[in-house]
Amino acid sequence: MATDSVLRPGELKDVLLKEIEAADLADLDTQEVGSVLEVKDGTARVYGLMSAMSGEMLEFIISETGESVTGLALNLEEDNVGAVILGDYLRLKEGDEVRCTGRVLEVPVGDALVGRVVDPLGNPVDGLGPIKTDNFRKVEYMAPGIVARQPVKEPLQTGLKAVDSMIPIGRGQRELIIGDRGTGKTAIALDTIINQKGEGVICVYVAIGQKKSTVAAVVEHFKETGAMEYSIVVVAGAADPAPLQYIAPYAGCAMAEYFMYEKHGHTLCIYDDLSKHAQAYRQLSLVLRRPPGREAYPGDVFYLHSRLLERAAKLSDAHGGGSLTALPVIETQAGDVAAYIPTNVISITDGQIYLESDLFYANLRPAINPGISVSRVGGHAQIKAMKKVAGRLRLEYAQYRELEAFAQFGSDLDAATQQQLARGQRIVEVLKQPQYQPMPVENQIAIIYAVTNGFMDDVEVRDVRRWESDFLQFMGVKHAGTLRELCTKTLDDDLVADLERAIKEFKALE
Repeated sequence: MATDSVLRPGELKDVLLKEIEAADLADLDTQEVGSVLEVKDGTARVYGLMSAMSGEMLEFIISETGESVTGLALNLEEDNVGAVILGDYLRLKEGDEVRCTGRVLEVPVGDALVGRVVDPLGNPVDGLGPIKTDNFRKVEYMAPGIVARQPVKEPLQTGLKAVDSMIPIGRGQRELIIGDRGTGKTAIALDTIINQKGEGVICVYVAIGQKKSTVAAVVEHFKETGAMEYSIVVVAGAADPAPLQYIAPYAGCAMAEYFMYEKHGHTLCIYDDLSKHAQAYRQLSLVLRRPPGREAYPGDVFYLHSRLLERAAKLSDAHGGGSLTALPVIETQAGDVAAYIPTNVISITDGQIYLESDLFYANLRPAINPGISVSRVGGHAQIKAMKKVAGRLRLEYAQYRELEAFAQFGSDLDAATQQQLARGQRIVEVLKQPQYQPMPVENQIAIIYAVTNGFMDDVEVRDVRRWESDFLQFMGVKHAGTLRELCTKTLDDDLVADLERAIKEFKALE
């Protein structure tokens, strides 16, 4: 064989380099492919994805069927990636392919979702067919800065007398609803959604870790009251994997943000509840072998909720003036508000509505304790007439609660104290309100004015609810103009005279 036909190593290298340069690499589809090392409890460890980013969407390929399942990269370690699987992780096994997508997790958003029940990935679960939308938003989105915001000053009426008068909520606020299990937390949230009818507010209700039968009952109530026409329900049920429960509130927030940023509208987002959300995140973190901290929660559990709730805002006029109001729900154990998750969320939010079991079982519903409850926005988020009557209501109610404790000793009370106790009892009756019956704000002002100014002192406590119902019906028929003015004007002398004249006219008819 001739020796001159054999290429020397240097020449071979030159030939290969020329061939590579001549090749059209633009047409080549290069993709980094990893493989599953292990799958357990909704998480997977993946080898070979050296360029994966934190929060990136991963595509898991089921080897048996070729179908793909979405995952989310959470842990970036030296030799592997810890990911959570947003789907049926039981079908994955060791050795299955995993690919990077180069995209962060997104969900479909837009008008097409209004009136629908979806899972945290935006897939419909109400049996009404596919959702057609070209709009997507990132599940994790940076909260607006200080310059992009304006102070919270527009009221968001809940329709609940106790809340709108003593613990007012404004558009763009974050107000926590906290209490033990079965004290009516969800009832307050649902009444608030029902009360937004005709207000132009898009509502997003995120159910985390609840029974699907409970969520189905909520959806039915929304349909009966017409609230489903402006609502989106995001469901991550108790039977769903922990990763879906973990991303559910972020997905719901992204759906609401579309209407705030793109449509410059007003939105209300309810997270029911963040205790179960934290538990789902704790489960994921422990399986991913992240170091546990207090109550076995990972060290970043505060950031888990702060980055969600900070996205609620009232945008400045230069940014469209839209708003996102957040009503997170937290469940306490035996009234322990000093536990880890409750204290975290209390410190993030702009106030809390505290519900007490004792009040609930005493048939005072909504079972709000106005002594512990607070709104850090306060009167800024109230219409002028409500602000005027609410100050006296809160004072008289607080004095009644204090006197009530002394009255239990059975000692002789002077006439003034007895009168104060009698009025307090009537205030308590007025603040009671059945579920799914939110009240227009002008009716609230009228009845609160009547009770705090002594017009109901001669009404028997057992007849207060009937008197209230008859009075509001009378006002709606005979003095509708006065009621309308209560919404728009301050409670000046002329309006007070009109209101008192109407109350006296009604009392003369009894």
